[in-house]
Amino acid sequence: MSAPNYNPTELMICLAARQIPDGVTAFIGTGIPMLAASLAQKMHAPNLIPVFEFGGTGAILKRLPRAVGEGRTFYRGLVASGICDTMETAARGFIDYGFLGGAQIDPYGNLNSTIIGPRHHPPKVRLPGSGGANDVGSLCWRTIIIIRHDKLRFVPKVDFITTPGYLTGPGAREAAGLPPGTGPYRVVSTLALLDFDEETKRMRLLATNPGVTVEQVIENTGFELIIPPNVGQNEPPTEEELRILREEVDPERFYI
Repeated sequence: MSAPNYNPTELMICLAARQIPDGVTAFIGTGIPMLAASLAQKMHAPNLIPVFEFGGTGAILKRLPRAVGEGRTFYRGLVASGICDTMETAARGFIDYGFLGGAQIDPYGNLNSTIIGPRHHPPKVRLPGSGGANDVGSLCWRTIIIIRHDKLRFVPKVDFITTPGYLTGPGAREAAGLPPGTGPYRVVSTLALLDFDEETKRMRLLATNPGVTVEQVIENTGFELIIPPNVGQNEPPTEEELRILREEVDPERFYI
């Protein structure tokens, strides 16, 4: 049974959580990825192994962490190490999924979280930068991107590539020396769920969010999307998803 009363952030968290299968490793960043991982662990993926940048691996996300290096990222975990070990684990191919956000995304899934504007010095806007985002997008097998959907963010070409997607198209990642078979997997936005065409590596619309039309997605995207003949529609959050999210994952409404 579906529950109609939810906000856009809660919907994005639920959609992101549904992308995580059981029994995988997932590189978890600050914010919505933490909530999505915790919700997935409680709903359908009890064997999910969260990996945090500062060394917590396999934590039970009973209480929501506030940052990727705080004590809750180690709670009842499998390993307590450090950032170098975590990045080496990704480089060795042991992390299945990675979660990322960004200020801009282009048709090939390249992400920008560094600057806005045509010049690096001085930029129009200076953003936080990479952190571990380049490592996650370069080395995890499948990257899930969580981002608000409008033309300011979905742009024909990012102002700066903080995190490589498929760069300029088929074969470009491999030519740049990145591991074959890695790259963007899903985009979870405030309007839709998207993926990338296997041949062209361009972004493709999979399903619209409840109450959103295909035309609205197109209008809010600054480049041409691949629109398949049959576009699905994402299910709204269920009552159980919202109960767990509000009562167990984030009862203080810190993020939601």
